[in-house]
Formats: sequence, structure tokens, C-alpha cells
Amino acid sequence: MMEAADPSPGGGEVLIQIAACGVGYVDALESLGRYQVKPQLPHVPGQEISGRIVAIGDEVTGLAIGDRVITQINGGFAERAVTPAAAVTKIPDGMDYAQAAGFKINYVTALHALRDRGNLQSGEILLVLGAAGGVGSAAIQVGKCLGAKVIAVASTSEKRAFAQHMGADHVIDSAAEDYRDQIKELCSQKGPNVVLDPVCGPLFEPTFRSLAWGGRHLVVGFVGGPIPSLRANLTLLKGASLIGVDVRQFLLYEAEKGGRHLQELLDWVAEGRISPPVGRQFEFVEFIQALEYALTGKGLGKTVIKIADA
Repeated sequence: MMEAADPSPGGGEVLIQIAACGVGYVDALESLGRYQVKPQLPHVPGQEISGRIVAIGDEVTGLAIGDRVITQINGGFAERAVTPAAAVTKIPDGMDYAQAAGFKINYVTALHALRDRGNLQSGEILLVLGAAGGVGSAAIQVGKCLGAKVIAVASTSEKRAFAQHMGADHVIDSAAEDYRDQIKELCSQKGPNVVLDPVCGPLFEPTFRSLAWGGRHLVVGFVGGPIPSLRANLTLLKGASLIGVDVRQFLLYEAEKGGRHLQELLDWVAEGRISPPVGRQFEFVEFIQALEYALTGKGLGKTVIKIADA
């Protein structure tokens, strides 16, 4: 760690006292130099923060000192940060900072994936791989809000219990020898309509083969090891689609729509329709351990670093 002078907000900016910072798999990869987008050095990890506005620059409207907010920044492992006011979103009164710090990326990813890319319809069947992780657990809750029946796939009994707590209708052991048979049984022999896949590991092809006619397999990430491939004829045989989901570029190229998605999701929180889980929490001085833990894939929900009492 190093000491630095407090930053000052310029025109159109706010200064945030950071309360918590979310820590994900991508943060760990970036810190190791293994992510597809290489950060500039020196690099301070942390993309998602929650906290309280403590200073406001000129030409800022709609925000006030004391507002509880979330935003995405570069360098969230810090006590204070300046960010454009336009990038800041207020959080509901009942949402604590730890929940908020891990909210935006996971839940916007889930909503963008399921509604925009997967065209998930009410009454359809959604199968979620890596269902106990940050994106997976968000997808369970968002899928239920969209009216889907949700099947969660996870590797341990603890993770499967967590997925059920998040609202999954059924769970499957990812190591089950009769994995595809269980899917068929739960889907009336037709298969899921949509698969959300942040893992893309050994179950990638078996799961794609299990899709219903016209199914959509959403590729969200690759935490399962070597990136798998798929024979092109399988898409033809199923009338199925293999669809990429990149929330980073979505928020870059469709920022206004992404902002609407975030506000809709926060409204769902305020209404009690979704309740973001808080994963394992680390103290600020334990930031290295937090990154190491995020890399293991063992966590339930989103890992969080507690920065300060804001």
C-alpha cells in the first residue's frame, strides 16, 4: 500500500469515500497480467465500488454530499476516488455497501445476457452453469424475475444449496455421471431453452447438446480452464445459437441502455424482487488474499473488500 493526497473533483466530477470494492475473477486475472485486456502499469485493481459522496465539483446536478452510490472505476482498491458524476448511480436505502459493491457487473451481465442476448421468455427453462458464482447467482434471480424455470448446476453440495437459496427450482451436480439424463428429466425430455455459461469447461459441449430446439447457449466467461471448441454442425442439428455476452463492451457501446438496465435492477432491489448475496468479505489490508480467493472459484456470490466505514 502507499499513501497519496486526497484527489479533488473537477467540473462534472464527484469525490467518493469508498466503503467497499467488489473483487472478481477478472480482477485477479488482470493483476496477474493474464486477462485479454492488459491494464496500464502501474495497475491498481478494483472495478466496482460503493460508498458515499464527500465532495462535488462544478456543474454537477442531481447528486448531493452524503448520497450513497455505486460506480465503476479503475483503481477501486483505494480509500477515495474521483469519478464522473454521470457514471454514478444512487443505491436504495435498504441496500448495504457490501451488497452494492458486487452488484453492477454481475447483475447487468445477467440481465443483458438473458433478456437482450438470450431473448429469455416467461415460461421458458433456463439452465445456469457456475450457479453459485457472482454472475451465476445473479442469473438465477434475474431469470426468476423474467418468469423462467431455473435449473442450477454447481460442483458442491454447499454451492447447490446456495443456488437453491437464490431461487433455483432445481439443482444438478456438475460431476453427475447422468448429467444429461437429469437435464432431460427436468425439462420433459426437451432440454433447456437458454443456457447461461460463465464456465465453458468440460460441460460446455454436453450442455449445448442438451438444448431444446431453437435453444440459445450464452457464453459469458471461461473460468473452467482451456477454452473449448464446438463443431459447427451441432448448431444446425439443434437449430440452436451460440451467443457471446461481453458486458464490458455492452456498457461501452450501449452506455445509455446499460444505465437503464442498472436502474431497473436497483428498482427490483428496492421492491424486494431480488436480494444480492454478499460473498466472503476481506479487510482492506487483505487485498492480496481477496484476489487469490477470487481466482479459486470457490466463493459463493461476489467477493468483497471492506475499505472503510463510509
